[in-house]
Amino acid sequence: MKKRYQTFGCILLAILAMFVICTVVSVSFDKSSKKQKSKLIVTSFYPMYVATSNIVDGADVELKNLSEPKTGCLHDFQLTTQDMKLISTSDIFVANGAGMESFLEDIVKEYKNVSIIDSSKGINLLKEEDEENSHIWMGTKTYRQQVKNIAKQLSKDDPDNAKIYMKNAKLYDEKLKKLQKQEKELSSKLTSKNIIIFHEAFAYLAEDLDLDVKYVLDLDEERQVSAGEIADVLSQVKKNKIEYILAEKQYAKSVGDAIERESNVKVIYIDPLNRGKYDKNSYLDGMKKNLDKIEKEITNKQN
Repeated sequence: MKKRYQTFGCILLAILAMFVICTVVSVSFDKSSKKQKSKLIVTSFYPMYVATSNIVDGADVELKNLSEPKTGCLHDFQLTTQDMKLISTSDIFVANGAGMESFLEDIVKEYKNVSIIDSSKGINLLKEEDEENSHIWMGTKTYRQQVKNIAKQLSKDDPDNAKIYMKNAKLYDEKLKKLQKQEKELSSKLTSKNIIIFHEAFAYLAEDLDLDVKYVLDLDEERQVSAGEIADVLSQVKKNKIEYILAEKQYAKSVGDAIERESNVKVIYIDPLNRGKYDKNSYLDGMKKNLDKIEKEITNKQN
């Protein structure tokens, strides 16, 4: 009988040992799985995607963009059910901030588990008619600060990849410095510092080029320009001795043609860089193309 109890006790001990081993293995596997799970980072729109894609290059993360590349600025963007589902499953949401994403406040309230990165933190915003201008990516100086803000916050939210983020941000910033150097060189060639813009985003580029924006006619796909507004532009051209107007060709070509017919102004069509290919170098290439075009047009005009 005693021997039978001993045998039974050994069996119980063996079962208990197996239970403990299985529990330890299960917990270890669960922790390992959580550690290996890559973070999902969602960006609000194209400029934020491009900036973030440079920062996370080589990191074990998944990067997705909320809006399609054909979408420009997000002033009237409405979240779809699919958008909300994507945000709810994300770990980090990268926003331009400064009022660009009208839905950002709702995201903060609705998805407490999602870390929100506002890339506009600490940036001095330009104002137009007492409203802040949120198109900060269009100034190389302010865009560089956005990149630094994103990298810094990503490093806090995802310390496992912090070294990668900070290294990539530094490398990207070195490339952006070259754009700023080109801007300074271009600025010295501009004989007239007064300018008109047909897209408020260009105010940041104008600031980089040390230009004084005298008049803004903000155009988009729904904007119908009246004869009176064209007359106002022509009046400002004469009053402020304007030589150049920066505009987006997609929405301003007809207005630009009318202005050029009635004045000696040169309308220079550039890209607001708010849509395009999902390519890491798209901002660098796009801004350089803008600067090259401005330099070419002013050189032609001066000659």
